[in-house]
Amino acid sequence: MGQDINSIRPWRTVVRRKCRQIRVGSVRVGGDAPIAVQSMTNTLTHDVDATVAQITALEQAGADIVRVSCPDPESSLALRAITDRVNVPLVADIHFHYKRGIEAAENGAACLRINPGNIGGKARVKEVVAAARANGCSIRIGVNGGSLERELLEKYGEPCPDAMVESALMHARMLEDEGFDEYKISVKASDMFLTAAAYQMLADQTDAPLHLGVTEAGGARIGTVKSSIGMGNLLWAGIGDTIRVSLSADPVEEIKVGFDMLKSLGLRTRGVNIISCPSCARQGFDVIKTVQTLEERLAHISEPITLSIIGCVVNGPGEAMFTDVGFTGGSAGYGMMYHAGKKTGKTDNDDMVDDIVAAVEAKAELVRVG
Repeated sequence: MGQDINSIRPWRTVVRRKCRQIRVGSVRVGGDAPIAVQSMTNTLTHDVDATVAQITALEQAGADIVRVSCPDPESSLALRAITDRVNVPLVADIHFHYKRGIEAAENGAACLRINPGNIGGKARVKEVVAAARANGCSIRIGVNGGSLERELLEKYGEPCPDAMVESALMHARMLEDEGFDEYKISVKASDMFLTAAAYQMLADQTDAPLHLGVTEAGGARIGTVKSSIGMGNLLWAGIGDTIRVSLSADPVEEIKVGFDMLKSLGLRTRGVNIISCPSCARQGFDVIKTVQTLEERLAHISEPITLSIIGCVVNGPGEAMFTDVGFTGGSAGYGMMYHAGKKTGKTDNDDMVDDIVAAVEAKAELVRVG
């Protein structure tokens, strides 16, 4: 591998907030565990085949956790058939009816996403907690700026960080009153400023793991931008133990963007990290088309590999010093290949994609076997 840039630039390291650790099925969340990346299905949950197919696609993209909606008995009861056919732990999304939470816990959910204030008072919270405890479920307290309690809106006048944090801590006390501390918290809003401020405030007032998200962020492009700004700032500050990028797009794109966000901050290293130039008149090959092709052909690689694709020799050799594999464009229809920062020979532009793919796959195999 190319030289570890963090070893010579320690200011690139993110210092994560200390919190307790819980489990979502086989996935550890919080503490020193890697930040988990999750998404949510948009199929009808009781359509078992369709839901399993989408969860499988999310697993293949690298999802650590997948959430499914359980708005009715058919959906919560279908979890048993679904969990028997997938490997990733499932979070059951429970909105209002406490019985859906009990059913989901009894049918294989690894975590219940609830708003304790919405499911009917302490007696029903107690029943849901009992079911979660009996079935090894954790709980996510999900506070949303668009559905705060009426009394908090009357108190504060509008959704604001204080209102969201007060709601979250009130719900946390409901669980702790039952002796249950296997919970994480989210305080999401569609406004990234409100979201970031609420998480910053909450992080100072609890040792619970935090699930990050900018809810209802929008389509693939604007949603990615808003999530990257809002969540990226929090992650950079060390806040966040599991994330979901909410996009009006194929859920697989949420996983891809989530990992790209974490890779950019040095917090996760799954897959190929391509460092490429925007291209200019100096380029010795079509950089943009080449990178698009490589992203497609290297999508199956899960090992952490760095790859530099630079159009000319101005920055190419320097970037290649810090990547596992590199290609720098030259003149006369060829460029230079690099392995671990060292030149390994010329490659014709016509052959470079195949040669780069072969080099990355070879490096990935070395990483796999140790």
